[in-house]
Amino acid sequence: MRIAAALLLVLLLGGCARLGYYLQAAGGQLEIWQREVPVERLLANPAIDPKLRLQLERALRIRDFASRELGLPDNRSYRAYADLARPFVVWNVFAAPELSLQAKQWCFAFAGCVNYRGYFNEADARAEAARLTAQGYDVHVGGVPAYSTLGWFADPLLNTFIHYPEPELARLIFHELAHQQVYVQDDTVFNESFATVVEQAGVERWLAAHGSAGEREQFDRLQRFRADFRRLVAEAREDLSRLYAGTGSDEEKRRLKAEAFARLRKAYQAQRSDWGGFAGFDRWFAQSLGNAHLASVAIYTQRVPALTALLRQCADDLPCFYTAVRELAALQPAQRRQRLDALAPLLP
Repeated sequence: MRIAAALLLVLLLGGCARLGYYLQAAGGQLEIWQREVPVERLLANPAIDPKLRLQLERALRIRDFASRELGLPDNRSYRAYADLARPFVVWNVFAAPELSLQAKQWCFAFAGCVNYRGYFNEADARAEAARLTAQGYDVHVGGVPAYSTLGWFADPLLNTFIHYPEPELARLIFHELAHQQVYVQDDTVFNESFATVVEQAGVERWLAAHGSAGEREQFDRLQRFRADFRRLVAEAREDLSRLYAGTGSDEEKRRLKAEAFARLRKAYQAQRSDWGGFAGFDRWFAQSLGNAHLASVAIYTQRVPALTALLRQCADDLPCFYTAVRELAALQPAQRRQRLDALAPLLP
């Protein structure tokens, strides 16, 4: 049955990619299924690694909280565990033209058009990145610890994130379950921004109910650092957006683009000092940055202010928020953008 389901996944993915891409997607999903074990069975094994036992027990409590307190789907997702023996489950390829911030889209019948392309094998992702680079794109390859099959299948806990600190583990589970709650084909930014707002609201509630004062303080600190990072990226995007829309020659735009990324790195070093040396974004800045790197951040955060304002309008009531988001999801893309643009300034 699972082989048949994997083959069906190949067909559902659809779109214009080569058959080889579909086959690697089906093979990657099959590997996860072959390795997954129900969490309850693992916990019944007295020989289980104590550290893994502790994290699995935490994950089950978080999973129950997600449905009971956050109104997220109550299904078999995150009730099994798979060790993939690698650091990431997939590697996403992001691409943008050399003088544009518009992320390239890939279209699939299963998920609609999305602004990245995922590979279960890093070498395959790097090969796709090299092909796009040869075509003149700015390209970024990022390892991803989890992804959602949008409720088509039960997504398991994975070794790629199971040992995260408790608030970060909760953040990831809430985010991925949010994709099962609301998903709009062809609007990656809306989908990821919605899931980001849900994860933030969810972790706040989780820590209020189960976290220590130290955990709440640490999470708030990390949230401030993430917000500062997003601000730096947004400012660079604004500079480059004006540059690319200008009338200068391509040669001049390339020169000014290099200067803009140099300013971004300098601004990060200053921000890092203000953080007291926190190095969580050093690996991101260690790369040869381009438009695709900025796009990969904006995809997850661009509509967060607008959707946070919508949550505030619902007095932080999540069922009300989900209903309002579904109403937005039902709009035509241009109408949805207008509504979101109007909401964004409402956030204090």
